[in-house]
Amino acid sequence: MTDLPEPERSRIDVRDPRAMRALANPLRLTLLGLLRRDGPHSVGDLSSLADAAPGSVSYHLSVLEEFGFVTQAPELARDGRERWWRATHDFTQFDPGELLADPEAAAAARVMRQGFLQHHLAEELAYLDAEPGLPREWVDAATSGDTLAYLTPDELRELSTELDALALRWTRPREGASPGALPVRVIYSAFRQP
Repeated sequence: MTDLPEPERSRIDVRDPRAMRALANPLRLTLLGLLRRDGPHSVGDLSSLADAAPGSVSYHLSVLEEFGFVTQAPELARDGRERWWRATHDFTQFDPGELLADPEAAAAARVMRQGFLQHHLAEELAYLDAEPGLPREWVDAATSGDTLAYLTPDELRELSTELDALALRWTRPREGASPGALPVRVIYSAFRQP
């Protein structure tokens, strides 16, 4: 890994139950992910990439805009009919523990997190389907796994902090990526087993 200066990464802190429910929608997660990964796109581009009707894409983008996740980028339009959008932040963050005090927020956070997990699982399954056609070096470089550790809450917090820092250390925008770099999804979690 090259020692590039760490780029400033913007975050949106989600606490509004309505915003959490808005993020639970699979198409909205896909659209937001595409805008964060690739940068601004037109509705037509997003429609093709997400395999969704332009009217549906426009509707879901307007919902994401309502909660500050995306914004229109009219300066990129080539004519008055074309609508472009961009993500307003690089990351979404929330504090599940903080949300437990409010039953409505806790329920919305659970629905949002279930949507995230379903989205992540769909991405991993799509990767497994695509893996036979990938170059061997990409397949050899990928990893997945799990482990069981016996930890205290303080140790789990320390592990979580280290995982977050490690993931952030490797997170680079397209502009700061090494030559030949392609998008790589990093998915991890650490939690007390029920």
